[in-house]
Amino acid sequence: MAVQAINKHAVLPPIISSSDKDFLENMQRYIITETERVGCNEEGPADEYYTIYRTVFDKKKICTIGRKIIFQVIDYVTAYKSILTSIKKEYDAFIETIKKRKRASFYLHGKLKVLAAEPTTFVYHRRRITQLKAKMRIIENNSSKIQSQIDQARQLREAYYTEETKYYTCSKDPSACIPGLTLQESVSLEALTKHMKYLENKYAELKQSMSVDYISVQKKADLDEEMIMLLKRRDIAENLNKELQFGFNELISLGEYKKAACFAANSPRRILRNIGTMNKFKAVGKIRGKPFPLLLFFEAIFSTSHAFRQPVDAELTLEGIKCGLLEKRLDLVTNWVTQEKLTLSEKAGDAIYDYGEQDTYSKAKCLALAQMIYSECGQHKKALLCLCKQGQIHRAMEYIQFKDFTSDDLIQLITLCPQTELIQCLTKEWNGKPPSLSFSLAVLHLFSVDMRKTGMTLLQQINTGGKDAVEHLVISDSFCSVEKWQEMANICLQNGFEKLSSDIMSILRAQAGVTEISEKEDTVNLMEHVFW
Repeated sequence: MAVQAINKHAVLPPIISSSDKDFLENMQRYIITETERVGCNEEGPADEYYTIYRTVFDKKKICTIGRKIIFQVIDYVTAYKSILTSIKKEYDAFIETIKKRKRASFYLHGKLKVLAAEPTTFVYHRRRITQLKAKMRIIENNSSKIQSQIDQARQLREAYYTEETKYYTCSKDPSACIPGLTLQESVSLEALTKHMKYLENKYAELKQSMSVDYISVQKKADLDEEMIMLLKRRDIAENLNKELQFGFNELISLGEYKKAACFAANSPRRILRNIGTMNKFKAVGKIRGKPFPLLLFFEAIFSTSHAFRQPVDAELTLEGIKCGLLEKRLDLVTNWVTQEKLTLSEKAGDAIYDYGEQDTYSKAKCLALAQMIYSECGQHKKALLCLCKQGQIHRAMEYIQFKDFTSDDLIQLITLCPQTELIQCLTKEWNGKPPSLSFSLAVLHLFSVDMRKTGMTLLQQINTGGKDAVEHLVISDSFCSVEKWQEMANICLQNGFEKLSSDIMSILRAQAGVTEISEKEDTVNLMEHVFW
């Protein structure tokens, strides 16, 4: 231990002269000052760092700090000037090479982005072809309509010019000019031939007018006799009506309501099958221990409706259905609607639908009955709602394919019937046809109308499908804009679906090199979707 202690020499730090020490301190202070001035942080190297150190190391600049002049490092350390210069050149060459490779990498990244977007670009181009073909068909149809209007206007103008000049059928002086013709036209064979055809047509029109506007004396006598006979038939019908009214009122006064109802239902020429007769039965009201007289009236006229050519009118049909529902006789109403000869209307369907909403036990029957009435009346939106509320989603989707429903109609449908299965079917392809409704618009609408529970269920289901399912939704969605999908991503993020939000945003960024071409644009730059 002693020997080792003796042989061990202490290492002393190099002695730095005061000038070198001042030089190094001033240089360090210059570097710190310049770094703070340009705003460099400590996260990593930047071009500003390289510029500052290169200026200190090589450029022939001076900086006055504290009234002292700091020269460049290479000039200051003259003994190592050649070596330091060589080292600096190597560093400069190395840094320049890195910058060139960075520029090349940025360029190649742009090329790779364009190549990755080519399949989607192809899809948009095919969609644009379909849009342009549809636009061409619309233009051709409009052109044909405009051409037909032009031809019609031309014909009307020619007819106007033809009728503008009044002609006379004869002339007292044969040597005088023909009325309506100039002297030059009166000696032209073509003009005379045309004028003769006009006179022949005028003669035919006058002859036809005389046969219609004027009748012979004998014809007038026949018409007078026929009118007298019709007046006699009218008097007989009025007398019969009075007799029927008297017999009908007598039966009601005697309390024979069932007989009175049958009498009114079988009255000749449907004289008593009207609103006036109905009001007389309604005025009787209900009688304890006996059937409702008004219901007896409707049972009678509906059961005999097949005996007449024309069905019971819409007003009586509606009142009868209301009466049956008021008496809680849904069985009678069902039989009338399905078996009898009635005139159904939207109001009749509404009455049955409202009854089903109040009576939960009969709701299914009422929905089916109302759906049948709506379909027959052409109220397709209400018929579709009834199908969906019955849970018949597949029938509803088939109904949508054969009827014209807009996106607003379908949005209103899912508002009234927010079923997850229905929304999934509407936002997916059906029998090879594109989706009827945008998934993003549907979810955004549900969150906007306080139907968050249904919206969360849809988000959970699409989240389980993975990124491929989300990408398919985004690409196949031709109704929703990029801004709406971004709003959709925000909704997902706010409700705890961070991964789904991230997938949507990554898909949108991947599609950033593609923009959809609008139908309204007349001139289109096919390469304006490429971004470098």
